[in-house]
Amino acid sequence: MERVIVCIKPVPDPKDWGRLAMDPETKTLIREGIPSIINPLDKHALEAALQIKEEKGAEVVVVSMAPPFCASLLKEALAMGADRGVLISDRIFAGSDTLATVRILSAGIRKLGPFDLVLCGNSTLDGCTAQVPSQLGEMLGIPNVMHVCRMEVRDDKRLVLFQRIEMGALVLEAETPILLSFTKEVNSPRLISFLGILEAEKKELSVWSHEELGLDASSVGLVGSPTKMAGMLLRKKERRGERVEGDPKEAARRIADRMVQMGIL
Repeated sequence: MERVIVCIKPVPDPKDWGRLAMDPETKTLIREGIPSIINPLDKHALEAALQIKEEKGAEVVVVSMAPPFCASLLKEALAMGADRGVLISDRIFAGSDTLATVRILSAGIRKLGPFDLVLCGNSTLDGCTAQVPSQLGEMLGIPNVMHVCRMEVRDDKRLVLFQRIEMGALVLEAETPILLSFTKEVNSPRLISFLGILEAEKKELSVWSHEELGLDASSVGLVGSPTKMAGMLLRKKERRGERVEGDPKEAARRIADRMVQMGIL
């Protein structure tokens, strides 16, 4: 394999979700001032790419559509071991839904040139639509497989994929080019080393706007998005405790009865 492209998305840090707000006019999330992290499942996709790099010598390129301040997260991906990064950033991209996002990402991937694999996380923490991987595969004109929980790359470059489904799993064989999206069971993302941080500073990090991708401004951003958010509700979850006192045997019986009622036993 020669090139593996990994799509990563910055998402609001869950620790700060209580500070999230929605713009009343555009119905988009206000992300300024909210710390971002790499979407957790995207890290699993990056780890899968890095393992292929170590086994097959492929170049790993990370691509992200995000505001300029998210360049630090691409450097984090470079520190993990990716070879170069591309930040696709333009003010007109703000408010893009999944379809507009896929138009942008597919244009960036085509600009990068030939590839063997495009890897994604199965879904993102902020949207949880799980629409982008399959839409991106369609836009690129290549097959896509979601819910990949294990992958093997054979010497003939064919892939053996284990796909999680509701009642079990499927084992599939596939050829490249193909797009895959991963569940968290596929691997454990590696930690970043100090040497990796130093190496990341030397690696290429490009920033592309819509002009460099040849995109029509009317096909991206809010104006190019057929779906809009209707509102946002952050539910607060509170734990309710129930104290059981008295004779230990009687207390144990009451706890067991309660667990049966709740379907735990």
